[in-house]
This record gives sequence, C-alpha cells and structure tokens, in this order.
Amino acid sequence: MVPKAGYEITGLWISGLQRKLSMKNLMFPFKLISSLWKSRKIIERFRPHVAIGTGGYASAPLLRMASAKGVPALIQEQNSHAGITNKWLAGNADRICVAYEGMEQFFPKEKVRITGNPVRQDILFVAEKRDEAVKFFALDPTKKTLLVLGGSLGAKKINELVEAHLGFFRKSDIQVIWQCGKLYENTYGGRGGERIQVHTYVNRMDLAYAAADFIISRAGALSVSELCLVGKPVIFIPSPNVAEDHQTKNALSITDKDAAILLKESAALESFQDIFTDLMQSEKMQQRLSQNIRKLAKPNATRHIVDEIEKLIANQ
Repeated sequence: MVPKAGYEITGLWISGLQRKLSMKNLMFPFKLISSLWKSRKIIERFRPHVAIGTGGYASAPLLRMASAKGVPALIQEQNSHAGITNKWLAGNADRICVAYEGMEQFFPKEKVRITGNPVRQDILFVAEKRDEAVKFFALDPTKKTLLVLGGSLGAKKINELVEAHLGFFRKSDIQVIWQCGKLYENTYGGRGGERIQVHTYVNRMDLAYAAADFIISRAGALSVSELCLVGKPVIFIPSPNVAEDHQTKNALSITDKDAAILLKESAALESFQDIFTDLMQSEKMQQRLSQNIRKLAKPNATRHIVDEIEKLIANQ
C-alpha cells in the first residue's frame, strides 16, 4: 500500500529483541549497529524536517540517528503500556503523543501530549449509515447483529469460539458477520449458513460497524480507538501472545471505566454464552456501555498529532 501511494520504502537489517534466551539475540548487536549506520545515511540523504516513529523496532535506529543529527523527533505510543522501543527513544524525542492518560509513568511528563490514535475517517458517522449497511450485508433489519473481528489474518481462538457457538447464535435469532481472517479462509469459509456470514476480510469496516449491535474484538491499540468512536457494546478478547500483554492492558483501560466487557481468552469457551446472553437481554447494560465508551473517543487525534508535528517544524 505504501509504494502504491507513491512513497519509497527503504529497509533496515533489524529485528525485535527476543524476551527470552535465544540464538537470535546473538545477532541483535550486529543488526543494531548496521541499522544505525544505514539510518545515518538515510537521514543525510533525505534531510527530513521531522522524524516520526510509532513504536515498531524498525523505528528505533532511525529516530535515534535523527535525534543525533538534530532532526526533531516525535514518537506516537498507541498502547496503554509503553513498548520497549518507545521507552528507549523517549529521552531523545522532542514530543511524545499518547492515547491514554497516565503515560507519565513511562515518559518525561513535559514531552507527553494526549492526542489519541489516528483512525479511519469513514467511521466517524457510522450511525448515519445503518440503512446502507443493512442493504450491503443483506441483513434482516428486525434482528440483532453481532460483528466478530479477529484482525486481517484472523484470530484462532476467537474463530474457535464462534464455531462452537453457531448453534447458540441461531437459537438466539442473532445475525453474525464473522471476519475469520486470511489464515483461516479455508477452515471456516463454508461454516456460515442462515444468518451467519463468514468473511475473510471486510472491506467496508464503516458499514460493518454501522450494521453491528454487538461487537467481539481483539484489543489492539487502533481497534480500541476505533471502537470508542463507534460506540457499540463491545466484548474484548485480548490476545495473550503479544509483547508485555499490552492488549489486556488496553482492554482494561476501557473496562475499568465500565465502557466494555473483558473476556480472557482462557475463559472464553466456558464463559462466553452467559456473558453474551446477559448483554443481549439487558438494554440498560447496552446503553451504559455505549455511552461510556463514546466518552473515551478522540475523533480529532490525527489533527492533534499533525499540530504537534507542525510545531516541531516551526521551532527549528
């Protein structure tokens, strides 16, 4: 997508530092030195006015060399728990844009700006797209709809959870839009049927959000930010297999404010039916969760981040 938009990609010989004893870690110092050297050459050739990093390990050597060359650096921490890369870069960064309160525990307070995470603009007005969404997905407007999201590749445990409850959904007269992911297309592609739609990928997320009455989702940073804007009742099932368990921490930052439901993956099969039944049968709970999660939305995050970037450029 990046080259199609007209931007060149230059790769670095870098990888993440393994959190357990591994042979791959033996190569890390050499990769870091190589990437720092190449980053220096990129900075000298490209001569940027500002350098921006979003926390991936590839941004670490580039932003470090940008700071060394006097180029203003901004980092954007998307999660509620700062990652290793951004914590390492924070001392040299000029500005740190965050999506959650309390990030001063990880970063210098004077550098932190609460901006939120950038989200796709087409989800800002999903409430107005309900009729279009019902037609797009060929839904029955008189029935409730559950949207299940596991990311573009898919989430194995969430897919297994949905498959195990297909009978329950049919019995409950619920429509399901099930995004199973690219890795599981062959496994679940034919598991749909009456009122159960299986999609490898949903290319109109705005309409999927508009159609949904309830949502099941992982708790990646951008997903959480989008769902705050959407304002529907959400059950978060965080992936436990991510660095520093940051998805659980993201979900807790929402559920602690009574704005969503947290269901641990390890307890999902056992507890889901009771939890979803309670949610489905309680309009009061649905309204409370929707109202509370909307309060956490930051619809102007992109603009606020760009404002910070422009300030850095203007102060050079």
